[in-house]
Amino acid sequence: MSLLNRLGLVALLSTLPLVAYAQDAQVTDPQIAAIVVTANQVDIDAGKLAQSKAHAKQVKEFAQLMITDHTNLNKSAAALANKLNLKPEENPTSEALRKGGDDNLATLKTLKGRDFDKAYVEHEVAYHQQVLDAIDKTLIPSAKNEELKGLLVKARPVIVAHLEHARGLESKLGADRGKKAD
Repeated sequence: MSLLNRLGLVALLSTLPLVAYAQDAQVTDPQIAAIVVTANQVDIDAGKLAQSKAHAKQVKEFAQLMITDHTNLNKSAAALANKLNLKPEENPTSEALRKGGDDNLATLKTLKGRDFDKAYVEHEVAYHQQVLDAIDKTLIPSAKNEELKGLLVKARPVIVAHLEHARGLESKLGADRGKKAD
């Protein structure tokens, strides 16, 4: 198995605790708040690393979009939590997200150039798919507060757009690599 295939597998496996826990557990609104904030922060941190290490211009642009959009989502979540007097409560999903994010950063820090770009984008595809699955299958159905549910519903199209953008980049990076091999 190539290094990149192993890294892709690591990236995917690091996100599985989110789905495994989220699908099996009923989460409370304070736990949902912690999951939302942590999920956004994980992507902000990865985006910041990608800003400094990415090789391709479009990967750097995508990373900036992740920083901007997820920072804005966190600001909205924090404002709503403050308004509702809702204190985010750490839980197995938020903890798994944080650990997966830390593991991903550690792996990405060992890579350079196109290898970094490919691993970062592959992780973004897997991560956004897992977050989307958690939003649809657990977070929206479990949210008791209508404003919190509304925030999740409003954030969903952003996550879908990020997933589609990342898939497009993943495809382009694969096509570019094929051209370089000729």
